[in-house]
Amino acid sequence: MDVPVEVTPSTRQRVGFGKRLGGLALAPFHTLQILTGRKDFRNAVLGSERLNRKGLHVWRVKAAARVTEWRRKRLAHLVTPAERDFFAENGYIERLNLLGERQFHALVEEVEALRAPAREMREGGAVTRRIPLTPDVLRSAPTLAAFLRDERWTGPIRYVGGFDVEPVLSIQTIFGEPSVAKGARDPQTDLHMDTFHSTAKAWYFLYDVPEDEGPFTYVAGSHKLTPRRLAWHKRQSVLAAKQRRGGSFRIPLSALKRLRLPQPTRFAVPANTLVVGDTFGFHARGHSARHSIRVELYASQRPNPFLPFTRFDSAKLPYVSGRKEVISWYFEDWLVKLKLQRLIWRPVGVVSARESPPGR
Repeated sequence: MDVPVEVTPSTRQRVGFGKRLGGLALAPFHTLQILTGRKDFRNAVLGSERLNRKGLHVWRVKAAARVTEWRRKRLAHLVTPAERDFFAENGYIERLNLLGERQFHALVEEVEALRAPAREMREGGAVTRRIPLTPDVLRSAPTLAAFLRDERWTGPIRYVGGFDVEPVLSIQTIFGEPSVAKGARDPQTDLHMDTFHSTAKAWYFLYDVPEDEGPFTYVAGSHKLTPRRLAWHKRQSVLAAKQRRGGSFRIPLSALKRLRLPQPTRFAVPANTLVVGDTFGFHARGHSARHSIRVELYASQRPNPFLPFTRFDSAKLPYVSGRKEVISWYFEDWLVKLKLQRLIWRPVGVVSARESPPGR
């Protein structure tokens, strides 16, 4: 039989004191996170409404941007002058017909024949599958392995990200669904920024991307730190601190005009096109009008934005090179076992890139 516990004022005082004591003990750790890539507003410092009203979040945005620009200048040789100018204005780099016809077809054939362990994430009706390009996988895919070392692919990724390091690499498949399918909406179709600093994401499309099958969209110029954008960041940081939520801020289409930004560019592009975007800029997955499959080589790069070094690469450590995606999943599994996080990326066994997920 459960015995009711009387909650007295003294009990409340002890609980409140315990929380304050715990907060004080964690304060140094939370303060150190100012100079990391930590983006949410759930700790006592980054999530302080008072500090964000005074400009803490805006300071982090501006400081990270200055360090990123310093690093990019040292990596300017990785892209052409025309691409540097275009990126400065628009926030992305696009390369059409990246490979010669023979090499491209050999690459696609190799990807289509490849079967390897994968994981999937479902958001709304859409399913994202990733096959990590580990050394074990690449041993049976020599054309793919050679391509991943090709500067036509690596140069723009490293320049946009501002780090001369190995990105996270995978074959990514997006199994799209119509917006109303299965009664759940895909949050990736909302315009958003990934975090408070510049990050690089790259998509090398292996097949044509139709206009109505959920193409990647990007708001040109939304990576710039204009006065309006910084004011918007300050408002968002105060709201996020009040609500103790994450830092991947969303923005409605209707708000773009107030920031003097254009409507999103839709990358309905032909096969053999590379797009590398700074995902500090606003971007989203387009809506799909039908069941669709988009297969691409995908890369992402997000080291600590405050590092001044361009070559501070964890891939130089034993076992890490080619396994950054897998290692992140190991940490996720560990947190799930400790009941500190829900499982996001579910193992689906050995599959091919275009093999339909269960229930689709």
